[in-house]
Amino acid sequence: MIITILVLLATVAMFIIGKIRADIVALCALTILILCGILSPAEALSGFSNPVVVMMVGLFVVGGAILQTGLAKAASHRIMQLAGSNDTAMFLLVVVVTALIGAFVSNTGTVALMMPIIVSMEMESKKSPSRLLMPLAFASSMGGMLTLIGTPPNLVIDEALREAGYDGLSFFSFFPVGIICLAVGITVMLPLSKLLVKTGVEEGKKSEKSLEKLVEDYRLDNNVEAYRVDGRSCIVGKSVAELNLRAEHNISIMEIRNETLRHRGLIRNITQSLPTQERVIAAADILYLQGPKDEIERFASDACLIKQNANTIDFYDIGIAEIVVMPESRLVGQLLRQSRLREQYQINVLGVKRSHEYITENLPEVKLKVGDTLLIQGQWENISKIDSEEEDWLLIGQPKEMAERVTLTYKAPLAAIIMLAMIAVMVFDFIPVAPVTAVIAAGLLMVVSGCFRSVDAAYKTINWESIVLIAAMMPMATALEKTGVSAMVSHGLVAALGGIGPMALLCGIYFTTSLLTMFISNTATAVLMAPIALSAATELNVSPLAFLFAVTLGASMCFASPFSTPPNALVMQAGGYTFGDYVKVGLPLQIIMGIVMTIVLPLLFPL
Repeated sequence: MIITILVLLATVAMFIIGKIRADIVALCALTILILCGILSPAEALSGFSNPVVVMMVGLFVVGGAILQTGLAKAASHRIMQLAGSNDTAMFLLVVVVTALIGAFVSNTGTVALMMPIIVSMEMESKKSPSRLLMPLAFASSMGGMLTLIGTPPNLVIDEALREAGYDGLSFFSFFPVGIICLAVGITVMLPLSKLLVKTGVEEGKKSEKSLEKLVEDYRLDNNVEAYRVDGRSCIVGKSVAELNLRAEHNISIMEIRNETLRHRGLIRNITQSLPTQERVIAAADILYLQGPKDEIERFASDACLIKQNANTIDFYDIGIAEIVVMPESRLVGQLLRQSRLREQYQINVLGVKRSHEYITENLPEVKLKVGDTLLIQGQWENISKIDSEEEDWLLIGQPKEMAERVTLTYKAPLAAIIMLAMIAVMVFDFIPVAPVTAVIAAGLLMVVSGCFRSVDAAYKTINWESIVLIAAMMPMATALEKTGVSAMVSHGLVAALGGIGPMALLCGIYFTTSLLTMFISNTATAVLMAPIALSAATELNVSPLAFLFAVTLGASMCFASPFSTPPNALVMQAGGYTFGDYVKVGLPLQIIMGIVMTIVLPLLFPL
């Protein structure tokens, strides 16, 4: 028992100091418990196979797909439109929406769905997401108090009542309590959340222009038009070389795109390719033509092409980047048409930046100079290749990272269907599929259906530090129970406060549950404390409702630690939080919530 307590205290101290990463501290504590014989290897590793941990992994992948397909960006746009430029309105909207979702979906699932939306929203507004991510995690737990199914401790106390012969709780028995929790949470979090703003979270990243900024700087949208090749067009079956567009019309084909639709447009696939000289034009090809608009229109008319409404430049398979011509480069003094960049690297040059001038017309005749910046276009892997195989130029930015940030917007409807199906399975009990199975299946479907650029991209969305932290801390509950620490604390509480009166005991049960939840899972704490609360109420001959609600509230409203609940751990890395941030904001909220609820519970459920 003493060793377990010492390990727990040392672990908490290391979390507070913050000199060592939280996941390493948790693994060290786990290793000591194994070496001391308190936990068997199987017990110590049980956290890594726990359904909650496995579900967290799957939810990271689902959340990553929501971000990758642009669903998060669309939702963030909507929130920003509703909130306007008012930070308070945005805070309230995020907290309320998250709480409402959390009433029907697990708090872990709620955070995984909302987190990419918040990150996307804050990136677009060029603000740090740290102010909203921790309140997001806390709001998901508060939302769980609105309904019976909102959080597992609610089901635990309902089962305890039924087993003791009392009437069970209805679906909305928790609603009044949940509304009060939400009101207290908003009141406390709104001013405290300003302490979470991290001014340096985004610092240290390599400075590079976004793809949208490059398009804007080189004015690519101004002289690009999209046309679909009709089956009766005279250019069907001709190669790009045979069209001779540069000589005859002073225009060029920037990209050839193919789109296929299946299942009434729900599944949409897009392939992009560069127009090599040998490429044969086929019916239904979409040509992105670059050059003077009058020449483009004349060629389109002669070739019977159909103009497309969407002329936006996308970067699914092909991308753009900038390279700077170095002083010793072989390109210095050459005309652009002599550079052989297309032949050697399968890339096009879309523009040249010289000093503050952007050149996009008559490019083949531009003579290159030292310091010229070329806007190149090609398959992402070819752009990466040009960086590793040539010393004549300097590639600006990281093509692989840029490619991973491109949103696959044409996959958004499919990602939305997968996400909604997952939520439906988690909400409706009559569907005979476990929530963890639904999440794993959803994550797998996101990968195999192409919502990620690659399997590697899906793996990169998983925050392994948070996963290891929560999995390594879960066996601490087993250690506390095996050594009798949990039972000693809970029974000692009843012995000490039972004689003072029901209000003192209610307060003690609430804060003991809250304290235990900081170190073991809220569900395990509720299972441990529910029978103690029930027997205490029976001994005092009072209604057990207030005591059991104190258990579920103490177990769910735990905010002072990053590992007390999975949502707290989920947002830790993305928000750049330390253990001290949770203490700074979560501890005052947890204490105030406890004081308010111990006063309110006897009013809602008379003793």
